[in-house]
Amino acid sequence: MAGPAFRRTGLEWFSSLPACLLLLSVVLFSTSSDIHNRMLQLGEQLWSGYYKLRMEPVAPSCDPNRDLEAALAAELAAAPAPDDPMAALLGAADRNPADVRLALERALADCREAHLGYQALQAQLTPGVRAYRAVELFVADLIAFGLSAQKRILVILVMLCAVTATLTRHHIAMRAMETRLDYTVSHTLQTIANVMLLGSSVIFRHASLAADTGITSEALLLHDLWILGFAALVLASLYRLIRVPDDLRPGGSLNQALLAVPLYTVMCLISGTYFAVIGHASGIGIYLGKMMELADMFLNVGLYVWVGMMLKQTQLATRVFNVFRPWRMPPELLAVVAVLVAAVPTAYTGASGIFVIAAGAVIYAELRAAGARRQLALAATAMSGSLGVVLRPCLLVVVIAYLNREVTTDELFGWGRWVFLLTASLFCLVVMGLNRHSRLALAPASQAWPAMRAALKPLLPYVLVIAGVVLVYRVALDVRMDEFSAPRLLPVILLAILGYEHVCRGRQREPGESRHQGLEWSLRSATNDTTAEIGALLLLLGLSVSIGGVIERSHLMQSFPQAFDSAWSAMLLMVLILVVLGMIMDAFGAVILVTATVASIAYASGIHPVHFWMVTLVAFELGYLSPPVALNHLLARQVVGEAEVSAALREGESFYQRHERIIMPLIAMGLALLLVAFVPLLFYA
Repeated sequence: MAGPAFRRTGLEWFSSLPACLLLLSVVLFSTSSDIHNRMLQLGEQLWSGYYKLRMEPVAPSCDPNRDLEAALAAELAAAPAPDDPMAALLGAADRNPADVRLALERALADCREAHLGYQALQAQLTPGVRAYRAVELFVADLIAFGLSAQKRILVILVMLCAVTATLTRHHIAMRAMETRLDYTVSHTLQTIANVMLLGSSVIFRHASLAADTGITSEALLLHDLWILGFAALVLASLYRLIRVPDDLRPGGSLNQALLAVPLYTVMCLISGTYFAVIGHASGIGIYLGKMMELADMFLNVGLYVWVGMMLKQTQLATRVFNVFRPWRMPPELLAVVAVLVAAVPTAYTGASGIFVIAAGAVIYAELRAAGARRQLALAATAMSGSLGVVLRPCLLVVVIAYLNREVTTDELFGWGRWVFLLTASLFCLVVMGLNRHSRLALAPASQAWPAMRAALKPLLPYVLVIAGVVLVYRVALDVRMDEFSAPRLLPVILLAILGYEHVCRGRQREPGESRHQGLEWSLRSATNDTTAEIGALLLLLGLSVSIGGVIERSHLMQSFPQAFDSAWSAMLLMVLILVVLGMIMDAFGAVILVTATVASIAYASGIHPVHFWMVTLVAFELGYLSPPVALNHLLARQVVGEAEVSAALREGESFYQRHERIIMPLIAMGLALLLVAFVPLLFYA
């Protein structure tokens, strides 16, 4: 769990400034590809045949003024003697002078045409073309460098952020460190796990060097970066182990202390021990290296986290809530509205956990201000990111389509809309039917509508800023806002919103709104949070891939039939496996594992690929809400605070009331999973 927040000094820029520059470089490199494509189109429009002008034309080596008669005489004179047997065999002795002349005339014509083309190209190479070409080729080189640097950027970003998360006690665990025993046990095991990571990376490097296939300089550099990063991580965990904070209580319970161990540490200890036992000590390093195969995807995850943290620094979420405030909705209805509205930004932030981190605190605070019980507010906060993962342009769906040629993004997003409507309806029924404690009464429309229209006015500039950025990309770069362009457009949109608030909020503050601290402070705060969250999420994701390697190498999935006679039996097994994977693995790592193992069994058993992946997405979300891990609840507690969760546990008399934040989302998503999994089988199985 998160430790104390960053101190707002200039010192935190030592970690977050490099992270900010790395993330900006990812946006720059990805955007430069769009710029280059547009420059090629514009160059062709301005100068016909621009693709020929991109390189300096080379003068033809032939002579356009060649004497045809002299050349003919030379050719005929060089002809072999008629009695030469080799010439007879090749047919050279039968050369017709007319044919030789014709060939020479054609060659001379081609030569003169080549020289005319060269002169035409030279004439077209005006100073303007040369200047434009220089810029276009620079952008092309920038793209090539960016593509080659992706893996290096990812390794540096992961390790920099992982060290930051360790130093700030921000790794994700089942509970926060509250006692000295919690702290000692957690950081001791973290140190052991980090030493395992370092050792595995060193062994993997030596094995790669010893391999007969050889190793490229790029691969060797990546090995060295992993080793340097894990060495820094070991030092960071040792430093934290030695420097015990003063705010911890003495004593503690060992069982409770083990729950304070970060999840990535647990995964590392499990996978590292397994690989050591089977004599494959480099296993963790190998599976972490597999992250490099999807470096662009993991960098997009980092960009989405950054987007979420910048969103957290804006007033956008609060002003959206202001639109609904005039209706004076009962807390249960407001919770439903909050979760439904959150589905759209969830789709644009890539995964449910990222949105919970970004906007969970705002959702919880607004629901509490409206009179919601702590349990209800915590449940809505944890579920705020669960419904939108099936909507366009969610990165998780794009990754599924990328790894599985049996499905397309259009198919998945098309059926995702229906799955969203189903889960939204079930959540509404559960909250309003089973959990409603207040009377369903709204403010009179005559009072609410004018206030709602007034609340919409402050949102108009945000809409214009977003539309302006999207329009610039559409007109200037011919880039539409979709699932492929969203990772590079969203950071620009959020930077534009922060810039707008920097310019305008100081002059036009809403009543009761705090004074805006400025663009630099907002960006620094967002990047501070991003640095720690990327370290916690991507390290957890990387070790999830390693756990997937344990499952793969242990041949656990081979113990199940590779095909079932009944799609119903196969679906029942799929549901159980997918929920368990969602409970113990990060979404992206779980998708990679499912693609390699479970998916083929489902297809062979007669389950339609689109149906299978819709079930997978819903099952994962149920897993993220299910104990013992319940990742979305852990993230909700991380942004809300341990004190609020502890206070919620003391509320209510019955077991259900004390654990409503866990049980209520399980009911809604569990019903959704059963319907999504088994109802479609009635129509095609």
